[in-house]
Amino acid sequence: MENINNVTEFILLGLSQKKEAKSVCFLLFLFCYIAIWLGNLLIIISILCSQLIDQPMYFFLNYLALSDLCYTSTITPKLVTDLLEERNMISYTNCMAQLFTMHFFGGIEIFLLTVMAYDRYVAICKPLHYTIIMSRRKCNALVFACCAGAFLHSFFLLYLTINLPFCGPNEIDHYCCDVNPLLELACTDTYTTGILVVVNAGMMGLVAFMVLMLSYVFILHTVRAYPQSSLIKALSTCSSHITVVVVFFVPILIIYMRPATTFPADKVFALFYFIIAPMFNPLIYTLRNKEMKNALRKVWWQNPIFMRKPLM
Repeated sequence: MENINNVTEFILLGLSQKKEAKSVCFLLFLFCYIAIWLGNLLIIISILCSQLIDQPMYFFLNYLALSDLCYTSTITPKLVTDLLEERNMISYTNCMAQLFTMHFFGGIEIFLLTVMAYDRYVAICKPLHYTIIMSRRKCNALVFACCAGAFLHSFFLLYLTINLPFCGPNEIDHYCCDVNPLLELACTDTYTTGILVVVNAGMMGLVAFMVLMLSYVFILHTVRAYPQSSLIKALSTCSSHITVVVVFFVPILIIYMRPATTFPADKVFALFYFIIAPMFNPLIYTLRNKEMKNALRKVWWQNPIFMRKPLM
């Protein structure tokens, strides 16, 4: 049976229909978006302009900051501008494009966080083999694998969605074109598609989360025998990573590990991985990381360009 698609655009209902709430959210999310760009650009420039880029951990952190910028930019600009509009529309084509890019960059972030946990596991549990295992060639291959895996993930979700018939209504109870709200609008039985979404998005997040937690269990088990100074450094690094993982992964699992149903709270949960995690990543990786703080000091405060006295 040929799919019937009479919908050429969707109406995004957004976070709230109250004018006062929309004004507050506009200022809040605009501030968050600016903070995301400033914080992550600060990390990228500081790593690229220092010797930290030669270390695998910061090599991956550089790509994580870049993926944060791309990921939040698939949603936040439209979310912010829509808060100023009375009626929020998005074309069918742009909706599908947003769905693909959102899951593509989100998938990259999930895989990068997993790779970073593996990097810490090798550095702490197998320090003598670290430079061999995490060579630059292998680091580049891991980044490429993250992008390839994210592409397959997002392409599969896009393929599932564009084959659904939409014949009305066209109101999406969300501020973006995510797969679960779209499944509720399809004028066909979406039970099988919903299961495939759980297998694709939900299981991917669950497996990555379990791998991450398992790697940190091995790390914490290994560092018990370390001297106190090394133990404190390892615990500080792991705790910052675990904070990122919890903030990013728990809302993902809440939304994608259940059948294709949506709740009003989903729009709040989604803010954790769209806005909150990208905004706090720079703080977590800089304020709790001595090497990053030293790099920031050398690049920005000790750089001749920013010093008042010229070099003699």
